[in-house]
Amino acid sequence: MLNFLKKTAALIWAGKHVRKAEEFKRNSEKKQEELLLSLTSAAQKTLFGREHDFENIRSVKDFQKRVRVSDYEALKPYIERVKRGQANILWTDVPEYFAKTSGTTSGSKYIPISKEGMPFQVKGAQSALFHYIAKKNNADFVNGKMIFLQGSPELEEVFGIKTGRLSGIVAHHIPQYLQKNRLPSWETNMMEDWEAKVDKIVEETENENMTLISGIPPWLIMYFEKLTGKHGKKIRQIFPNLQLIVTGGVNYEPYRDKMEELLGGPVDIVQTFPASEGFFAFQDDYTKEGLLLLTDHGIFYEFIPLEEYGKPDARRLTLKEVELHKDYALILSTNSGLWAYSIGDVVRFTDKKPYRILVSGRTKHFTSAFGEHVIAFEVEEALKATLEKYPAQITEFHLAPQVNPAEGLPYHEWFIEFEKEPEDAELFRQELDNQLRKRNTYYNDLISGNILQKLQITRLKKYAFQEYARSQGKLGGQNKIPRLANDRKIADLLEIDKL
Repeated sequence: MLNFLKKTAALIWAGKHVRKAEEFKRNSEKKQEELLLSLTSAAQKTLFGREHDFENIRSVKDFQKRVRVSDYEALKPYIERVKRGQANILWTDVPEYFAKTSGTTSGSKYIPISKEGMPFQVKGAQSALFHYIAKKNNADFVNGKMIFLQGSPELEEVFGIKTGRLSGIVAHHIPQYLQKNRLPSWETNMMEDWEAKVDKIVEETENENMTLISGIPPWLIMYFEKLTGKHGKKIRQIFPNLQLIVTGGVNYEPYRDKMEELLGGPVDIVQTFPASEGFFAFQDDYTKEGLLLLTDHGIFYEFIPLEEYGKPDARRLTLKEVELHKDYALILSTNSGLWAYSIGDVVRFTDKKPYRILVSGRTKHFTSAFGEHVIAFEVEEALKATLEKYPAQITEFHLAPQVNPAEGLPYHEWFIEFEKEPEDAELFRQELDNQLRKRNTYYNDLISGNILQKLQITRLKKYAFQEYARSQGKLGGQNKIPRLANDRKIADLLEIDKL
């Protein structure tokens, strides 16, 4: 009876939530401008607001004239003051949390999360589940066990502000009605050694009625491989009632074939787009790749055409100005005190009614040693098309330029860890090159003009990418290995494990 009541309640809540969400889907453009003005009004008396004349902002154009696009380095002087416990610097109070992330030029980054911003981190995930329940008219998973592969929930304090990984912070806000069904144990989640942690998670979950599993694809695969290796069975045999996998952090598509093989049967997938700076989007239509952009979650969005990003006169577009299937650098202003902040992600719109996006790359992750500016979306789509023609299974890959080869012209070098290799490696290589040429005209011109030779593939040993992550202290959690680089820092380390 209790299970029936929980399922019925979930269906009712989900239906109400989705009906309410229709309003923001219809009025996103208008609501976005209203949101920006409410944010600047709230922050008028902050140090940042006074320095940028928030008091006289009456429109988006006013805001854009006063506030330049910034990155973490630009906001760091303000954040350092916030870290010392000073209020009214970027937002009206000190943050409730700092989400600590690893940076490249800045060392660790401390992303503020205000008491106004934190609820939206949780609501984004809840909304993704409510949409799933309503669209599928199925809430069976609420009666089983749920696992969230995440970082440690242990938080430190920085001048009284609780600080930790975002996934660890969110663990403190899991609704009470889900806590009883949640795995792994708190003690296991606190473990820092990722491999030991996954082994313990396997031990705690292998005999449970798992119905929902959440995590980023590389670490879901690691968990699933340990389970299948231990039991000699597919995941659906181990967890026959597994209904839903919620994933985010990276594009799911390149991992789909590997996941499907490990699962051994149908499981619904919901893709999400969370980050320390906010919960931006989730998949609400399971027949499409696009993710619903959350335009009413305390975040005002701007979009810079990727080809203009970094230029002083770059256009800053609002929702009503974007075009479909073009790449834009994502810029945020939030109710946690980030202002015209470049998060580093590149998105493209797949729909405008409602607005849906795909993450197509990173502003700093590209290959352009020869002026081609190849981005993640292009290489992932090229690889997907190649795999459809010449079936193989890929665990992970990395693309880097080879500028000074021992002989011949320069080329793109793909480091690929195959789970199953293609029957004809040479045809696979040629097709991959052709598919990339179709998607990037600059790359095609370089090949046609004999500036570059066709791409080369370097095959890697099994677990090569795990070994690389371990060597860099980035095994587990939300750590992701860049798939594209404009240098050979990662490539040179991967070469250790080539076949």
